[in-house]
Amino acid sequence: MSSTIPIRHCRFTAIDFESAGASRGKSDSPVQLGLASWCAATGHSQAFVSYLQTDQPILWSAQKIHGISALDLADAPTLLALWPEVKSRLAGAVVIAHGKGTEKRFLRAFPGHGFGPWIDTLLLARAAWPELADHSLGALCEVHGLTSAIRALVALRSWHDALFDAMASLVLLGHVINSHALLDEPLESLLYPDTSRWHARRRA
Repeated sequence: MSSTIPIRHCRFTAIDFESAGASRGKSDSPVQLGLASWCAATGHSQAFVSYLQTDQPILWSAQKIHGISALDLADAPTLLALWPEVKSRLAGAVVIAHGKGTEKRFLRAFPGHGFGPWIDTLLLARAAWPELADHSLGALCEVHGLTSAIRALVALRSWHDALFDAMASLVLLGHVINSHALLDEPLESLLYPDTSRWHARRRA
């Protein structure tokens, strides 16, 4: 995808994983996947969420955060089994995640997938609002009054659910774009933000 395409013509797809937690000396494993898309013309769409089968136990410390237990994973598909679903949603999209390291790491299960470009809303929010002390996803959505809009889009879910957090990243992205008047800017404005221009627009 060209970085010169206007933001208003891009399809953004957010991805979030919840994990089993990493025991000492072992790698982590995903236990839930959430995906959701947004574009300026059609709004939010294509929400998808699934538990994921794993051969690793869910650590108590991880379960305390997301509330997912081994019972939730009964009959769940593996991440590899969801390749057609993941490919259809991420191919051709600008991929969004808040703290993208975990998501990129788990997607290594699909070698050579070619998804991207990637936008990390954590880094984007630090550029947009450097004065804030807390740039965690929940804190950003609270301070900007976005949480009720997220709950309306994914009813009966909450923080640390993979779909809720993916949707939160999209809503936050939309808020960055709208509050800094970026819709007609090229995609590269999000990939390599010139924040001096952003803040000049806000002052104007």
